[in-house]
Amino acid sequence: MRISVFLLILFPSLAFSQVADEKFLQPVSVKYQMPAELAGARLIKAVVDYDEIVYLLSDKGLYRAYGNEFARDIRFRPQANKVPVDIQVQESTNYLYYLYNDKFLTNAYAGEHYGNLPANTYQFIAIDARKRVLLAGGRQLALHENGQLNKLSNLKESIRAVYAHKGDFYLLSENSVWVINDNKTVLLHTDKRMQDIAFRNDEIIIGTREGYYAIHRHTSKEIFPLQSKLPVPDVRHLMVIGDQVWAGTPMGAFTRNRDGSFRYFASKRWLDTDEVKGIAADSHGNVYITTAAGLNKIEFISQTLAEKATFFEDKIRSRHMRYGFTTELQLQKPGDIKSAQLADTDNDGLWTSFYLGSMAFKYAATGDDKALQYTWESFEAYERLLSINPLDGFPSRTFERKGFKYSDLDRWRDSQDPEWEWKGHTSSDEFVAYIFIAAVMDQFIIKTEGEKKRVADFLDKILMHLINNDYYFVDIDGKPTLWGRWNPEYINWYPETIVDRKLGSVTLIAGLQLGYALSGNELYKREADKLMKEHQYLDNIMIDCNIIGPTPGFIHEGHDMGMGGWNHSDDEMAFLSYWVLHHYAFNDSLKVMFEHAIHNHWEIELPEKNSLWHTITYGTEGSVNVADILWHLRGFPMDLIRYTVKNSHRKDLTFQEPNFRKQITKDLLPPDETRIIRHNSNPFELDGGNGGRSELAGDEFLLPYWMARYLQLIE
Repeated sequence: MRISVFLLILFPSLAFSQVADEKFLQPVSVKYQMPAELAGARLIKAVVDYDEIVYLLSDKGLYRAYGNEFARDIRFRPQANKVPVDIQVQESTNYLYYLYNDKFLTNAYAGEHYGNLPANTYQFIAIDARKRVLLAGGRQLALHENGQLNKLSNLKESIRAVYAHKGDFYLLSENSVWVINDNKTVLLHTDKRMQDIAFRNDEIIIGTREGYYAIHRHTSKEIFPLQSKLPVPDVRHLMVIGDQVWAGTPMGAFTRNRDGSFRYFASKRWLDTDEVKGIAADSHGNVYITTAAGLNKIEFISQTLAEKATFFEDKIRSRHMRYGFTTELQLQKPGDIKSAQLADTDNDGLWTSFYLGSMAFKYAATGDDKALQYTWESFEAYERLLSINPLDGFPSRTFERKGFKYSDLDRWRDSQDPEWEWKGHTSSDEFVAYIFIAAVMDQFIIKTEGEKKRVADFLDKILMHLINNDYYFVDIDGKPTLWGRWNPEYINWYPETIVDRKLGSVTLIAGLQLGYALSGNELYKREADKLMKEHQYLDNIMIDCNIIGPTPGFIHEGHDMGMGGWNHSDDEMAFLSYWVLHHYAFNDSLKVMFEHAIHNHWEIELPEKNSLWHTITYGTEGSVNVADILWHLRGFPMDLIRYTVKNSHRKDLTFQEPNFRKQITKDLLPPDETRIIRHNSNPFELDGGNGGRSELAGDEFLLPYWMARYLQLIE
């Protein structure tokens, strides 16, 4: 009851029909472990039989999957020491067939379907639903039917592959597609660019070095023309899974969605290496991609957003907690979680605010006691940011046991506790974290006057440090930090076209309003009123985001503050501050003005489809795009290792002219196709990553998810 009443108090005018948290298909990567004896082997193909057993054929033998590992398939003793030339599943049944150099056989049909062959003649096999077997090698063809092997006429070109589809056999030779009619090979189509073919109903889809197109399997007439606006046009392998075309290329695999867009699977997030050697599928629609190095599965798991949230919550608790902070893992061996170490970052306070915030909103939405406990555990880390250094009210960036600091080694100072060190140089983004977590602790977590005083004291120390130091964070050297500056002279030095003028005013007024609400200290209200009326901070807050643009020549300690394009860290700081600015406004008139400012910023951010910007805006001003929230949260990758990712080569993208906001393409790519980023980065950036040397926690997902749950946007 307390939660529902509080929601109505905060948002009396908001009304929205909840979206059901329905199950959706989430692609995840499974990289099979290859046995040591396959090192250097030639991996030929993978198939999946009717029992969903995954087989991998190599020049060193046939292997099958046991979980995520492969081992030599020695189950059938007569075949244990033999190496197949080819393997294939029968059309319609998916029974597994083996082609050896002198026979073919299957262990289905009680083992009675087999045939003896002339030695070392055939390399490829296809089996139709009537148990007819087509065999090919070089230019030679034979059809095994009713126990008889009948040789067919040789082709004039070498055969590259054979297929069974809807009761017919098809061949792909060097430059042509053939069909077998009445034991005769009939030419269907010729194209010197062909690399592979696949079948979809009556379509033959043809992959080339320049894209793919389709012809009718009976008439050979074109069904659709060459599609070249593809992620990678060099289509070397094709497979139809369901009704979707999957393509393998030298730079990953892709499939086309029903809306015409593509899903592109490349980089070590998805594949061990990008050069695809073959594609297979199981009956559930999971995709198996063979590369020169191994086998990878793109598995489509069915889950809800709630289940996804549980995954990230468990992941954070099991490997990302450092003294109450949520921490990015440093991987000593790229991509290997077992080599992970917890290390400090430049913004432990800011990143942890997403976790503490998510747990606060989870508690508000569900009453979960564990979430309550986790918020206080992280709040202890924030309190220690103040106590671990000898300065009055100056918050450290982070802290670590002496001798084990990791980031920015020149910014560390000795603590009065000889066992510890603390990091200075604290910036405005850390301040944003402090006011955001203090606000959500006040709104959702504190239950007693003692707890309220604890949160109020935390913020009070920081605000008084600012007021006593002329609105600067002053470090142990007695100087203002580079980015911890809110002094009117500094803020108003910027023209309106540089975002720092607006942003600094937003964050400071939000903090002073909150400080007044928590402590009742009239000083905070007087200071905020003075800044808004005498120093234009209210006017600054209302600056139209649309006028922000290139403004060269404003140099702050060597940084040209009006150049470099739109700063997405500023978006992150602004929206977290908007939550505080709006909910702790001194009066309704201010609240209305703040709502206008929030809406103005939200509108300019719409192309980024950011779920957090939407939920914060809905929870303050009231605007929202729920479809974008679902798109972002569902597309948020499960694997948060920062592999190097490249998309700039893709031919399916429509590129825009260079612009200040750095929106490189017309449409935003799904989050799991681009580099792993936090909310402070440009989602339109196509390339990036660090080679898999670190892993994010996942609280970037949890905060907008639990905020959406609390706001009843998602059921």
